[in-house]
Amino acid sequence: MTQETIEFQAEVAKVLDIVIHSLYSDKEIFLRELISNGADACEKLRYAGLTHPEWTAKAGALRLTITPDKKAGTLTITDNGIGMNHDDLVNHLGTIARSGSAEFFKSLSGDKQKDMALIGQFGVGFYASFMVADKVQVRTRKAGEEQGWLWQSNGAGSYTIESDDSAPVGTSVILHLKKDESEFLDAFRLRHLIKQYSDFVPFPIYLTEDKKEEKINAGSALWMRPKSEIDQTQYKDFYQSVSHAFDTPWETLHLHVEGVIDYTALMFIPTEAPHTLFQPDKPTNVSLYVNQVFISNDIPDIMPYWLRFMTGVIDTKDLPLNVSREMLQQTPVLTKIKQGLVKKILSALNKRAEKSEEYQTFWKSFGVVLKEGLYEPSENREEIAKLCRFYSTNGDDLTSLADYVLRMKPEQKNIYYLTGSHLESLRSSPQLEGLKARGIEVLLLTDPVDEFWTNTYPEFDGHKFIPVQQAGDELEKIKPVEAKGDALSKDKADKLLAHIKSVLGDKVKEVKLTERLTDSAVSLITGAGQMSLHLERLMRAHGQKTAFESTRILQINPRHPLIHKLADLTGEDSDNIIHLLYDQALLAEGENLPNPSDFNRRLIQLMMK
Repeated sequence: MTQETIEFQAEVAKVLDIVIHSLYSDKEIFLRELISNGADACEKLRYAGLTHPEWTAKAGALRLTITPDKKAGTLTITDNGIGMNHDDLVNHLGTIARSGSAEFFKSLSGDKQKDMALIGQFGVGFYASFMVADKVQVRTRKAGEEQGWLWQSNGAGSYTIESDDSAPVGTSVILHLKKDESEFLDAFRLRHLIKQYSDFVPFPIYLTEDKKEEKINAGSALWMRPKSEIDQTQYKDFYQSVSHAFDTPWETLHLHVEGVIDYTALMFIPTEAPHTLFQPDKPTNVSLYVNQVFISNDIPDIMPYWLRFMTGVIDTKDLPLNVSREMLQQTPVLTKIKQGLVKKILSALNKRAEKSEEYQTFWKSFGVVLKEGLYEPSENREEIAKLCRFYSTNGDDLTSLADYVLRMKPEQKNIYYLTGSHLESLRSSPQLEGLKARGIEVLLLTDPVDEFWTNTYPEFDGHKFIPVQQAGDELEKIKPVEAKGDALSKDKADKLLAHIKSVLGDKVKEVKLTERLTDSAVSLITGAGQMSLHLERLMRAHGQKTAFESTRILQINPRHPLIHKLADLTGEDSDNIIHLLYDQALLAEGENLPNPSDFNRRLIQLMMK
């Protein structure tokens, strides 16, 4: 085959531009990425050998070899794994096939060092080669195929592919190093990097120097070693390698479980949230092994969705090596492993939750995800609820539900909450006035999921969750509040309510008096069983244009001086003030004004008078 020149996919060209034109303090990460790719190729061949034993027999012992050549200025990373054919080279090295590529570019900040740190997290670690090389060659042949291939690129927008009959099964990545990157030809430096980043790789890694081979890594699966033989640095290096992250794990769980089902798990809770955390199709970061043979890292139900931030490995001998994806979805073995791991994870979180400052680090990164577990029916909801933390009207710190219950008034039966988009807007909401006056604490909920779990997880420790706008007669029983000023007479009130409804029309479902307001003249609520104003905003933001406004109720404070004056006004002045009060109620709830120009015109007219 003659040489074929192909343009890089646009996304790859952007990645390469970041790589080639960035100065990156941890550029040695390229070696970790290439070794990881080589180990993956060996895993794939070992798994393929279950159905094609002749492939593994021909390959011999699976291994990786690192060969520096100071005279040629090249560093070669070779594996005898599954290899690639022409289409694999195009798909794996010429495109970013993952659906997360768009999310990757959305995450770019413009800070080149920070942007480089995203490369590994989004599965494009091969391109890190161009941090140290001005030319990269890949010689490869796929197991079971006759034709070998040579891929070449200088990272300048295109690559070439041509046939290479001499390429053995496996893959060799040849880096033509830049002149100022000769440190990566030094054997001592390479030994250190392999031990630091890839010591756990379950295939031997050999360093070739002066035609002599030296095995560098321990070559055993880290998760199979006794915990007493592993230090925190090794755990951290393993975590960073499997997660392609650069933070230190917030929690490490290393479990050896024996019983009806035997399994080993090495699981990590990150410190920082990965950029893919809220991707709808976020791939799992938990790999399944059977007797140290890699099976898959794409098993959607291996962890509950509300624990999708977990990363690590699970290894069991209670599944057949030839287990298929379909079998994994049906096997009770995996279900039991999952149930056991979830309980261990929740137990570990419960212990760390006792240290408030440490736990807040976790909560700020993953609390919104963990709360999703309250929405899904499961046996773990009580434990999840105990781990949840919320802002409330009781100071600036986060609180647990258990602590909220301890602070409840003796006569109080319900847990009250208010949902919205911004914490400060909630703190100043008129809807809180009646509860604040009675010293009742209110949870302030700002995450979208709060609109849903509060409807499906009805109570905690025997106390129901009630939105503040639906607070009933219980408030008067807790503590009657001394009224400020005189209320409108019934006759004036009836006329005013009817007039306000006629002016606002379909903007509101109802206009009614309330004793819940102490300082504000008006507020907006929705009726019992109706969609909250916050949920209405969320639905509109997602293109749902149903007329939710018809559920709004405008509450009027009959003791407010402005309402007394409004009752005595007629004509245009009255109508303008009614519209302004309605707009002010919208603003108090964090709503955008439907017609800002009308608001400005009415406000100017009022100011001129």
